[in-house]
Amino acid sequence: MTTQLDRATKFRALHERQGAFIIPNPWDIGSARLLASLGFEALATTSSGFANSLGRLDGQVTREEVIEHCRSISAATNLPVSADLENCFADDPSGVVETIVLGAEAGLVGCSIEDFTRDASKSIYDFALATERVHAAAEAARSLAFPFTLTARAENLLHGKNDLDDTIRRLQAFEAAGADVLYAPGLKSLDEVRLVTDALKKPVNVLAPMLKGVTLAQLRDAGAKRISTGGALARAAIYALLRAGAEMIDGESFEWTSELASSADVKKLLSAWIE
Repeated sequence: MTTQLDRATKFRALHERQGAFIIPNPWDIGSARLLASLGFEALATTSSGFANSLGRLDGQVTREEVIEHCRSISAATNLPVSADLENCFADDPSGVVETIVLGAEAGLVGCSIEDFTRDASKSIYDFALATERVHAAAEAARSLAFPFTLTARAENLLHGKNDLDDTIRRLQAFEAAGADVLYAPGLKSLDEVRLVTDALKKPVNVLAPMLKGVTLAQLRDAGAKRISTGGALARAAIYALLRAGAEMIDGESFEWTSELASSADVKKLLSAWIE
């Protein structure tokens, strides 16, 4: 049995060693255990994947539900888990601190905080408040009894503000405010990745599905340290379900059953985590 300190130390070491690593995003206990069985070294939650698993949209899940989800994913395997905590479910820095502490108590060894407000009328926090929120999150992380890895996200590119200069300015401010990892979801080319990584000193997370056709080696050479999948794995599972359903409804066919994981393989992969 690994302790939270063990996991936190391992997670921090992944960011400090040479090269880049992939951190996939499971959406439930089963997907977490299957990914762990494949040999991944850490996991991260996905807000959209979790929301979709509840039949809801991203942003329609409460903090209490997310914290309980983090608890279940953290307990599902012996791997370090970082969480997508969105905007930490608070506008004010004190609420951010509360969410970070709750996440740590749920077993997390890291999380992300974003500058998206969850309010469509004003999607991105003002620069000063966004930076203050990251500083509060970093202070909360430093107060814990283990190295909690804080990722700060600049969300411009996902929410209609295609301004890479402002995105980099925010990431630099978040870095100075104490974030351990920087993340700008929505980068669409290796050149954009290089611009971001060249502008920062600390590790950078890149959302791979937004860059079509890239490899881990290419992202590593562009300066990325951590490569995540966001909600893409959950959507891949949804796509398989929808395709099978459409085949049955429209084609009255069951050809999709020729591409199943075998029961034996699933049993083997999951058995390692079942006492």
